[in-house]
Amino acid sequence: MQARVGDKLLVHGRTVGQHDRTAEVLQVLGENGTPPYRVKFDDDGHEALMSPGPDTVVRHPERPV
Repeated sequence: MQARVGDKLLVHGRTVGQHDRTAEVLQVLGENGTPPYRVKFDDDGHEALMSPGPDTVVRHPERPV
């Protein structure tokens, strides 16, 4: 997994009834865009250090060409 500052992480719910969450990457702490990431969750503004698992997808925002 590789992400950049400003990318969004979509974390899928792991159990029935658990909603997906999105978080913005604030800082990349690994080499070449690899985890861990410092993120801010969109739903409650909570910040956390995260090493995403296979239930997470990186969404890159549209970048001008």
